[in-house]
Amino acid sequence: MVRMLDQRIKFRHLTCFLEVARQRSVVKAADTLSITQPAVSKTIRELEEHLDARLFDRSKRGVTLTDFGKVFLRYAGASVTALRQGVDSISQVRMQGGLSINLGVLPTVAASVMPNAIRRFKALSPDTTVKVVAGPNVMLMGQLRVGELDLVVGRLAEPDQMSGLSFIHLYSEHISLVARPGHPLLADKNPDITRIREFTVLVPPKQAIIHSTVDKMLIAHGIGALPDRIETVSTSFGRAFTRETDAIWIISNGAVASDIAEGHLVELPIDTSDTFGPVGLTTRIDSPVSPPVEMLINAVREEAALHHATHSRHDT
Repeated sequence: MVRMLDQRIKFRHLTCFLEVARQRSVVKAADTLSITQPAVSKTIRELEEHLDARLFDRSKRGVTLTDFGKVFLRYAGASVTALRQGVDSISQVRMQGGLSINLGVLPTVAASVMPNAIRRFKALSPDTTVKVVAGPNVMLMGQLRVGELDLVVGRLAEPDQMSGLSFIHLYSEHISLVARPGHPLLADKNPDITRIREFTVLVPPKQAIIHSTVDKMLIAHGIGALPDRIETVSTSFGRAFTRETDAIWIISNGAVASDIAEGHLVELPIDTSDTFGPVGLTTRIDSPVSPPVEMLINAVREEAALHHATHSRHDT
């Protein structure tokens, strides 16, 4: 039978136990904790009752840990230390001014997840400056690896780019083919994807994280080199050019989700389910994240979960 954590064990039980173990004396522990000796004895007795185990052997020479006490000491000490570090971290975030986070963002999440995630974070740490850097994946990963960035949010990089880096998965998304409302291809309920060759096509360049995925998709559908193509990682250019022309824009769905929802762009009814890829957070393995970065990571995870749940409901 697995014994659940006893909710009656309080922080005061742990601190009292640790002080008695350190001092090997109830009297000295009482002096250090500024409480009475009977209060210390009562607290230790309560803890032993909650654990159903004797933690100390008592004699005229003082107290010594039992075998159960030695085992409990290791975990009680670690838990109290972790709790104190957590409290100190929150205090640092709230009290220190001038803190900054260098954040790398790919188009995948820049428009969909990050605005609300940063809004969540700033509500908790308004004095922390968030510097948002956008660019191709190769550039961002290089800056992260040398410490110029604290965190990158976007698609999982290629294996050869992940040396020394750690990835936290948030959700998966697909590649979309989008066009302006009223585009000629929208007249067909099931347009032939090969017809995109009749129009200017905006595609990601080689340094973009989704470049290989897009190439594989086109090859799988029998599409060779596109005769009229524009390579770009600029979502602002892609958005403006596609809305004003008959161009087809091949882009991560997250980068244009709001445009589609607001009716500024339309996703072509073409099956791209085989282009799903993981989206998440990338950090350095050799460098522990700071308290502000940890808080930003939590804000991104919460917003990503909400965003993904919302879009999952819309897709069903």
